[in-house]
Amino acid sequence: MSKAQTKEAGETAKEKEVAKEKDVTKEKEMAKEKKEKAKLTKEQFFGHLDSLTVLELADYIKEFEERYGVSAAAAPVALAVPGAAVSQGEAPAEEVKSEFTVVLKSVGEKKINVIKTVREVTSLGLKEAKDLVDSAPKPVKENVSKEEAEEIKAKFESVGAEIELQ
Repeated sequence: MSKAQTKEAGETAKEKEVAKEKDVTKEKEMAKEKKEKAKLTKEQFFGHLDSLTVLELADYIKEFEERYGVSAAAAPVALAVPGAAVSQGEAPAEEVKSEFTVVLKSVGEKKINVIKTVREVTSLGLKEAKDLVDSAPKPVKENVSKEEAEEIKAKFESVGAEIELQ
């Protein structure tokens, strides 16, 4: 190759490099413009939501819940009802209890039989049942019906344990 050709090849390589840098810069600028165009104002966002159908909005909510791990379920709100306040002289009406907690108060003399009964009632393993019996007073079963609580109490009392229903 002659010096002229080498010089031209060098200039061509430099021109290609400069052109490449211009392309990269241009791509970055276009990406930046695209991001700026993609940003919505609150008004634009809510305007878009206003134009959605209920089904489309439900899809958005599902996607939002999955993507961000949140729930759109309404939180329970305590409402003050006028006239619901109980005066000092008035006692509140007794509520009928539907769920009970069976509490083992004391074990008695037949600890092994009490452990067997705990396993029968709760389906706990031997070690867990023993730990429960050793740490009495302790709840054995929670949120059970009155009938089931009475049956459990009868089983424990038949083996010498003291049970309380709460």
